[in-house]
Amino acid sequence: MAGMMAEQISSLAREVIRLAHDGILINMRFLDVALDRLKLEEREQMGVFAFDGSMLFYDPALLLARYRKEPHFMVRLYLHVLLHCIFYHSYRTDKLERELWDLATDIAVENTVLEMNLHLAALPSDAVLRNRMDILQKQAGGLTAERLYRHFRIEPPSSKALKEWREFCYYDEHLYWDRKEELTLSQEEWRKVSERVKADLKSFSRDKNTARSMEENLKEATREKYDYSDFLRRFMTMGETIQLNDDEFDYIYYTYGLSHYGNMPLVEPLEYKDANKIRDFVIAIDTSASCRGSVVRSFLNKTCQIMRQKENFFQKINVHIIQCDNEVQSDTKITCGEEFDLFMQSGKLRGFGSTDFRPVFQYVEALQEKGEFADLKGLLYFTDGYGIYPERMPAYDTAFVFLREDGEAPEVPPWAIRIVLDEEQIENGPEEAGGREETG
Repeated sequence: MAGMMAEQISSLAREVIRLAHDGILINMRFLDVALDRLKLEEREQMGVFAFDGSMLFYDPALLLARYRKEPHFMVRLYLHVLLHCIFYHSYRTDKLERELWDLATDIAVENTVLEMNLHLAALPSDAVLRNRMDILQKQAGGLTAERLYRHFRIEPPSSKALKEWREFCYYDEHLYWDRKEELTLSQEEWRKVSERVKADLKSFSRDKNTARSMEENLKEATREKYDYSDFLRRFMTMGETIQLNDDEFDYIYYTYGLSHYGNMPLVEPLEYKDANKIRDFVIAIDTSASCRGSVVRSFLNKTCQIMRQKENFFQKINVHIIQCDNEVQSDTKITCGEEFDLFMQSGKLRGFGSTDFRPVFQYVEALQEKGEFADLKGLLYFTDGYGIYPERMPAYDTAFVFLREDGEAPEVPPWAIRIVLDEEQIENGPEEAGGREETG
């Protein structure tokens, strides 16, 4: 008898899931591929709904109980988990404060569901939730998971606020988000799904207001990442470095001499080798009022840590750290790692006026004419991007590095490279540096 009852519950739960699936498919055709990829698995007496990044585990008895109380619940749960998938939320838990990240992701997907304005997913509490979302939007500047996470790190929510947000936005446990190696679908596979959703969304949604949140979250999720260390290496130059050159050393002649001539090698390893490292380089810092000192210092510290690693630098270097707002405020010449440390400990940021990029390029050109640089490969300019760019292309590579906070960074000249970094990426260690690279 108990077995028959369990089977009936299981069968009814599957029917509820099918109806929710078909309802979303009919009304949100751009989610068809994502719906097909997300799998559901029944787990009796689980007591919760749990999502691992590609699979939703559900308790059939709990699902029916929630369905009886609120007929739209399954559609809401389905959309909630589906958006976690296409926004890659479960793949980005490393080195994050999990409680804040979990909260940020739940709020982000619920805001997106609200903007979909789908009748099948509407709940009685939505009107109150929308008001709370409007307030949070003004506080955080956006409702993507990434922006919310940064906001909560600066202004952590109280225990009361955490409880209230959980009552509105909690649908699934994130118990298995750390088990990436066990997922049936990889992040790269979900990336393909997200790209498809992003493309289909443009043709589906005529009302931009209902697609804004989806587009913003997809933009964050599908943004190309790269290793900041690898990017800096493009400014390296070929030269000789003092170290044993194992690559050009012939061990056959070496061991032959040791065995036949009384421990006398026929050849010795070269004590120098050609290597690509950084020697001449310019780091320009925009110290205008719109660039916060703490963020500038964090960026500079990260860049210096990466560049001063042994494999990146020659023993003798020539790096100029130039501070500029609408005029050059200071130029600190760095010739060794110790001077990097001293600058970071005692160096002061100067300026905080308006922004004009041209004085830095004029100043560097004057240094070149004086013979200050033997082989200047590039200039890295950290800025908010709002300033006057030079019209003429310099004789070296130039990259403008923006902190992604308030929408897209401004356009740069065609000859420049545009880099967009997240503030949380700046705060991580050098090996975690990342962002998006674009040519102008």
